[in-house]
Amino acid sequence: MEVNETNRPLTEEQANVSETLVPTVEQTTENVKYEPKHTKEEVIQRLKEINEKACESDKQEIDFLKQTFYKLHKIEQEANRKAYIESGGEADAFVPSADPLEADLKSVLAEIKEKRNSMTAALEKEKEENLQKKLEILEKMKGLTDLSEDAGKNYNEFKALQQEWNEIKLIPANKVNEIWKTYQLYTEKFYDMLKLNNEFREYDFKKNLELKTRICEAAEKLADEPDVISAFHQLQKLHQEFREIGPVAKEVRESIWNRFKSASTVVNKRHQKHFEDLKEQEQNNLDQKTVICEIAEAMEYDKFTTFTDWEDKTQEILALQAKWKTIGYAPQKMNLKIFERFRAACDEFFRRKAEFFKTAKENMALNLEKKKELCEKAEALKDSTAWKETAEILTKLQKEWKTIGPVPKKYSDAVWKRFIGACDYFFEQKQKATSSQRSEELENMAKKQAIIKRVEELAETNDDENIGDKVKSLISEWNSVGFVPFKEKDRLYKEFHSLVNRIFDKANLSAAERKLNTYKSGLNKEANLYKEREKLVRIYERIKTEIKTYENNLGFLSSTSKKGNSLLNDISRKIDKLKADLDLTQKKIDAIDETLNL
Repeated sequence: MEVNETNRPLTEEQANVSETLVPTVEQTTENVKYEPKHTKEEVIQRLKEINEKACESDKQEIDFLKQTFYKLHKIEQEANRKAYIESGGEADAFVPSADPLEADLKSVLAEIKEKRNSMTAALEKEKEENLQKKLEILEKMKGLTDLSEDAGKNYNEFKALQQEWNEIKLIPANKVNEIWKTYQLYTEKFYDMLKLNNEFREYDFKKNLELKTRICEAAEKLADEPDVISAFHQLQKLHQEFREIGPVAKEVRESIWNRFKSASTVVNKRHQKHFEDLKEQEQNNLDQKTVICEIAEAMEYDKFTTFTDWEDKTQEILALQAKWKTIGYAPQKMNLKIFERFRAACDEFFRRKAEFFKTAKENMALNLEKKKELCEKAEALKDSTAWKETAEILTKLQKEWKTIGPVPKKYSDAVWKRFIGACDYFFEQKQKATSSQRSEELENMAKKQAIIKRVEELAETNDDENIGDKVKSLISEWNSVGFVPFKEKDRLYKEFHSLVNRIFDKANLSAAERKLNTYKSGLNKEANLYKEREKLVRIYERIKTEIKTYENNLGFLSSTSKKGNSLLNDISRKIDKLKADLDLTQKKIDAIDETLNL
C-alpha cells in the first residue's frame, strides 16, 4: 500500500500564524487605486457592469464611483450657475435643474446593495453548513484514530477524509482556529500510529521540503515588491499553499518554518507602515480642514454693512474653498462630517449675503424715489430769484441728499447729475447777480494764480533739500484762500495739483504722503468738515475691527497648521495694507482737526 502524508497539517505554532496574517476589512479595501471616470454616464455604465457581477463587487470602488458622480454633478451645477449669471441672471435667483441621471445612479446602487446583502446572507449560511460538514469529518477522523491496529487499512479512508476537508472552504471566522486545532490533533495522532516505510517517508519529506523552500524564496522576493498591497495579498496565498503541503523531516521542520515566518514579518511590517503613514496624512488633512472651518465660522456678520464688505468676505470664502480642494481626504469616519461642517459654514455665509443684498436692493429702490423727489424740488427752485431764501432751501436739500443711502448703480450718475445740475444752475445765476461776491472770488482767483506761479518756480529748482516743506507750506496757503469763480474752480485745482504731484515725484515722497497732502489741499473751512471728520472716524473704527478679525483668523491658522502657508501669507498681506490705511485715516483726521483749530 502506497502511503502519502501530503495533507498532514502544520504544528500548533504554524497554524496560529493565520490569526495574525489574515487581513482586516480596512487593510484589504483601503488605498485601492481605480481608474477615474470623466462623465456621469461612464460612472453609471461601470456601476451597471459591477451589478452584473455583484458577488465579485468591491465596496471601495462602488463608494469611489458614487463620490465621482456627485463631484461631476456639482461641477455641472456650478457651470450652469455661472452661465446663468453671465447671461444676466441674478445669482440668488438661480435654481439648479434636476439631474435625470441621478435616478439611474440610485437605482443601480440599490440593486447592487440588494444583491450584496443576499450574497452575504448566502455566504454566512454556506459557512454554517461547511462548519457542520467539517465537524462530521472530525468525528469520522476521531473514530479512525481509535482503531490503531487497523491504521494501515484505514489509510486510504483517512486520506479521503483529508481531501474532503480541503475541498470545504469557508467557515465562521470565530471557529477557524478551534476547528483547525482539532483537525491537526486527529491528523497527527493518526500519522503517529502509521508504521510507514522509512524510505518512503524520507522521499515524502524531501519533496515537501523542496516545495516549502520555493515558497520561502517567493515570500522573500515580496520584500522588493513596489506595490505593498499586492505583496500582502500574494503573501496570504503563499501561506495557504504552505499550510496545504505535507510535513518535512523533524530536524528541518522548525528552520523552514522560521525562514517563512521571517519573510512574512518583513511583508507584514511594510503593509502595516503603509497604513500608518496613510492615517497620519489623513489626520494632517483633517487638521488643515478644521482650521478652514473655524475661519469660515468666525465671520462677524453684524459688521458687514456695505457691498464692499460682503464682496471682500466673499473673496475670502472662495479662497478658503480653493484651499480646501487642494487638501486630500481626511480619515474615513470624519471625512464626510468635516465636509458637511465646512459646507454648512459656506451655506450660512451665502444665505446671509443673499438676505443682505435683497434688503439692500429694496432700500436702494426707496432711496431712488427719495432722491427723485429732491430732484423735483431742486428743479422747481432753480429759476427762483429769491437768492438768500432759495440758497438756504437748496443747501438743506443738499444736506438731506447726503443722509439718503445709495441707489442702484445704473441710476446713480443720472439722478445725481439731475440734482446737482439744478442746484448748480441756481447758484451760477445767483453768482452772476452778486457782483460783490464775484469781486471777492476774482481776488481769490488772483491769489491762487500767484500761488500756482510760485509752485511753478519751485518745480524748476534743483537740489533743494527743503522742497517738501515748502510745498506743504504752499498747500496750506492755498487752503486758506476762499472761493474762486465756479467755472474756474476745477481748472485751477487741476493745474495746482498737477504741479504739486510733479514736485512730489521729484522729491520721492511716498504714495501715502502724497495722498495725505492731496487731501489736505482739498480741505476748506467753508465745507462741512465736522461731517467729514465723523465719516473718517467711522472708517477708522471699521478698519480696526477688520484688523482684529484678520489677526484672530491668523491665530487660528498659525496655531493649528503649518501647511496653510499660502492662506497665512494672504491674510498677513491684508493686515499690513489695513494698518497702512488706518495710519493714513488717522492723519486725515489730524489734518481736519488742525484746519478747525481743534
